[in-house]
Amino acid sequence: MENQQLDDYFGYTEAGSSLEGEMRAGVTTFLTMAYILVVNPGMLSIAGIPFNDALFATAMAAFVGCTIMGLWANQPYALAPGMGLNAYFVFSVVLTQGVAWELALAAVLVEGVLFMIISLPQVGWRSQMINAIPKDLKIATMAGIGMFLAIIGLREMGWIQDDFATLVNIGQHETWTHTSGELWAMVGLLAIAIMMARGMKGAIIYGVMGVTAIAWIMNAMGMAVTDPYNGNAEVVAPALDAIFSTDGVSTGAVGSALGAFSDIGDNLSAFLLVMITFLFVDIFDTAGTLYGVGKMAGKVDADDNIENADEAFMADAGATIVGALCGTSTTTTYIESAAGIEEGGKTGLTAVVVGVLMLMGMFLSGLLQAIPAFAVAPALVVVGAMMMRGAADIDWADKEMAIPAFITMVMMPFTYSIADGIAWGIIAYVAIKVGMGKMDQINKVMGTLCVLMVMFYLGPGGETTFEWLVNMIL
Repeated sequence: MENQQLDDYFGYTEAGSSLEGEMRAGVTTFLTMAYILVVNPGMLSIAGIPFNDALFATAMAAFVGCTIMGLWANQPYALAPGMGLNAYFVFSVVLTQGVAWELALAAVLVEGVLFMIISLPQVGWRSQMINAIPKDLKIATMAGIGMFLAIIGLREMGWIQDDFATLVNIGQHETWTHTSGELWAMVGLLAIAIMMARGMKGAIIYGVMGVTAIAWIMNAMGMAVTDPYNGNAEVVAPALDAIFSTDGVSTGAVGSALGAFSDIGDNLSAFLLVMITFLFVDIFDTAGTLYGVGKMAGKVDADDNIENADEAFMADAGATIVGALCGTSTTTTYIESAAGIEEGGKTGLTAVVVGVLMLMGMFLSGLLQAIPAFAVAPALVVVGAMMMRGAADIDWADKEMAIPAFITMVMMPFTYSIADGIAWGIIAYVAIKVGMGKMDQINKVMGTLCVLMVMFYLGPGGETTFEWLVNMIL
């Protein structure tokens, strides 16, 4: 009876899924993004937010965002504080610009409110913006996200590394042994691929669990999920008494954003620039992710519109507001949602499962920290490969479209930013149309977006146009 009520609400049978499939998809997505429960608090603690306070905020923002996404938008997309956005928050805003973390949270809060307003169905700006972008550029966004996932995954697997001469290079394979995480990561990747090719359900989960178990048994060396970007560490199974903890139930940062509004007057210029930057990145990052994973999930209709787009955008905005109030940087829709979709997730029940697991993660930091990054990373590479299939639908013979589409795709992995890829794809598209004398083919939304993007990236001296205008006015 309870299962029937769930089915009536979410409609997973009609969508071609099942209760088991939705649960499995939720667990899969959670496993691929659980690192954020440890990485985000660790990063925010550099800015001065206590680790346990940030862990509480991270878990709550993810729980609220996923729950709204699942129960209201009925979409299988998971949300959590975004990587990249948290780095900008810490290293650029707080450490470089000297903005207090409380004031930076206030900027995120205001950005979230503005995000909510433009996402309202009565306003509809977000949906209008996405629908105005040419279809081939949106397809390129999906493929670009796939490439982005792949480079993240290969980096965390240890198979690629930075190189001064060539930018990237293969990892230090001459040092790999039977206890090397890099070796077992590739075994996991191939195992997942074989299981998927054989039509096995749960292939990604089995791959992650299998590599984790081997790493624990062999005390393999590799990048830990707590810090996948710095050095190697021995992977060990968590002690039983360290798995559960209530340390993450810490509300010390809750309300800090509200308390910082009294300081805006003395820091108005910096506040506005930070808020505008967060808003720009959040809009395009979320739009690109929703279209990419939505296309993969079959949630984009024949007219290229995203199903329940307004509700999905508002779930994202609501999560950002809650996250800022609790004490974390911008919350966004996760590209790792594609992992659960590939496992068969079709409805909002998948997102709700992720949300509950993220909330439980507040009490499971000991277990999460023991899962090595190289065990999770193969899932990102596999999903990245699946997302590339749409690239075949781009009209590569049309040079006016092929170049902007290509720029959209490659800028995402090379800049580590979905927003940068979309922005420069739009700029290239409009510039080529102008150069061809086809201004009549540029719709008002695309033209406006191009102008705004140029203002965001270019300006007089060492400032962007937005920075120059704010500083001139204030």
